[in-house]
Amino acid sequence: MEKFILHPAGERGHANHGWLNARHSFSFASWHNPDKVHFGALRVLNDDIVAPGMGFGTHPHDNMEIITIPLKGDLEHKDSMGNVGRIKEDEIQMMSAGSGVTHSECNPNKDKEVNLLQIWIFPKDRNITPRYNQIRLLPEDRMNKFQQVISPDGNPLGMNINQNAFFQMASMEANKTLNYKVQLAGNGVYAFLISGEMKVNNNYNLYHRDAIGLWDLENIEFTAQKEAELLLIEVPMNF
Repeated sequence: MEKFILHPAGERGHANHGWLNARHSFSFASWHNPDKVHFGALRVLNDDIVAPGMGFGTHPHDNMEIITIPLKGDLEHKDSMGNVGRIKEDEIQMMSAGSGVTHSECNPNKDKEVNLLQIWIFPKDRNITPRYNQIRLLPEDRMNKFQQVISPDGNPLGMNINQNAFFQMASMEANKTLNYKVQLAGNGVYAFLISGEMKVNNNYNLYHRDAIGLWDLENIEFTAQKEAELLLIEVPMNF
């Protein structure tokens, strides 16, 4: 039987550090909610706004799959693998921290904020060689359809992740319906509504920045009540 959990936007954790205004879908840093520690292999989904010229100084990670999606503005990235560059709107970055990596992320603009999603996924295999990838996404490839932007190793769609996980993005016009088929048995789907209004399985209503996790089902129907932007994260529920 289908199982679900609703995560209203207003119930997310909140931390305002001045230079960083962050909303946490799952327990993070000083905010802890025992009912919101992870959804399957999905550990972190942070909705961050970084002030002009500010950012995250050099810090370490290991054994975590880290995805960055700029929603507005751009972010400068540097890491110990030698990667240096900017991630812009309609781009997505994927880093497998593996056996260990250090990196920094900052807003290089002096006159505008950057809004980004940072997502952490528990890895399938531990202590792999760290790796980095970044791709540009074509908005037309997700208009009223799902655009697969992250896939398990060996899958040719989007970037590869060290986990049996899939990321989809969709831009939907009002009254459009999309059906999503869960790709691997035992996986669940965390649907995060970036903007707009959405009805899920003709039963659950989502509004701006709301989310719903669904598992023990094969298909999910999404209907945009208004123009909407949707992110789907399909992950193993047991790993």
